[in-house]
Amino acid sequence: MTKTMGTATLPTLDPSAMPTVTAREMMVRNLITLAPEMDALEALDVLLRNRISGAPVVDHNGVFVGIFSEKSCMRFVVSIAYDGMPSTDVGSLIEVDPPTICEETDLLTIAQTFLTESCRRLPVLDASGRLRGQISRRDVMRAVRGHLNAPKKTATASGLFFSAILSSEERRV
Repeated sequence: MTKTMGTATLPTLDPSAMPTVTAREMMVRNLITLAPEMDALEALDVLLRNRISGAPVVDHNGVFVGIFSEKSCMRFVVSIAYDGMPSTDVGSLIEVDPPTICEETDLLTIAQTFLTESCRRLPVLDASGRLRGQISRRDVMRAVRGHLNAPKKTATASGLFFSAILSSEERRV
C-alpha cells in the first residue's frame, strides 16, 4: 500500500512490518573516544577536527564513563568566562548519566528512547559497562529507510500454469 505526497509515492507502514533490527546490527563500532583525564581544549579540538557533535568518554579499560558533547563545551566556555578557569579535564565536564542501550535493544525501543530523552547519540554498552558502539538518530533513520527500500518478497507461482487448465483445443501452439 502506498500514499502519495506531492510528487513522491511513499509506502504506508504497517506497524507489524517494522524491521526487527537490533542495536548490534546497526551500531557504529569505529568510534572516536576520549579519556576522562584529557584536557578539555584538546577534546574540543577533536570534536571540531572530526566534525562530530560529541564523543563517548571511556576509561583505560574501555568502560564507559560519560559523553563529552557540544553542551559540555558550552559548560567549559561558561566556566572560562565566569571562573577565569584556563582549562580543565574532560571528566569534570561530561554528562555522566546519559541514556544508554545494550546490543540487543530493538529499533523501535531505540527510536522511542530518542523521542523521550534529550540526546543525539546512544552509547551501546555490554553487561560490564564497556562501550561496544554508538547509535545516532541518523543511524535509526538509515535503518528504517533501508528497510523501506528493501525488495519485498512476493508470492511466486506454485508451478501451475494457466495453460494447464485449458483444453488442448484452446491452447496456443
